[in-house]
Amino acid sequence: MTLVRSLALIVVFATAAAAQTAPDSWPDLKKLLFKNAPIAEDNVFASLEAPPRAEDAALTPVTLSVHAPLGDARRVVKLSLVIDENPVPLAGEFTLGAAADIAKIATRVRVNAYTNMRLIAELSDGSLHMTKAYVKAAGGCSAPASKSLDAANAELGKMKLRVIDDAGPGRGDFVVMLRHPNNSGLQMDQVTRLYTPARYVDHLAVYQGEDLVFSVEGGISISEDPNFRFDFARNAAKTLRVDAHDIDDAHFNASWPLERGGS
Repeated sequence: MTLVRSLALIVVFATAAAAQTAPDSWPDLKKLLFKNAPIAEDNVFASLEAPPRAEDAALTPVTLSVHAPLGDARRVVKLSLVIDENPVPLAGEFTLGAAADIAKIATRVRVNAYTNMRLIAELSDGSLHMTKAYVKAAGGCSAPASKSLDAANAELGKMKLRVIDDAGPGRGDFVVMLRHPNNSGLQMDQVTRLYTPARYVDHLAVYQGEDLVFSVEGGISISEDPNFRFDFARNAAKTLRVDAHDIDDAHFNASWPLERGGS
């Protein structure tokens, strides 16, 4: 057996052994985040889509889907996205509007290391249900920003609404985009070699009229320039509004007319 092949096998076996012996962080996370409440493992009420291997660890797409089983009067009231091996594992808590009938929310997240992602759905009766996906990616939380801090601050808080599909009155498929560096505090400026201070959007809420569509309490795991695509039930509102703020207490607001609003 050649030396090169021998070394290759050593690396393979060492990697496999490390994967087998790495401690499972979920028991501690479960206790911290959910007080050890019972969590059923199923995808009956919610499911999670994420790439098995991320093309860009700083911009990993995830889709949170909500299901409403026939004959079950319970509904999903909250979705918690947990990325086990991230420095701050709770990536986001999504509260769903009572009348919005959310079917999907898609966004992009940072992934710091090979990890399980978990989606925990809280139902209207208080029960918890979890589904998960394993994602291979590394370095997303410390990856350099795509633009300089000055360039990012020049566009800070600008918002756009993109309408993918609008069946109003009926359902809508919209994307809300917010310009914000969402600095994690782990990113090094390549010129000064200093770490860029953390500054991220910690709250964003979407309303149609006065009715909540969804809100999210976020952290450093949400990617730069946060965007959220959501499939929801339209009401008769003529406007869609977004209210957001970051940890520096900067507030961002925008609204758009919904010309095809329900009647």
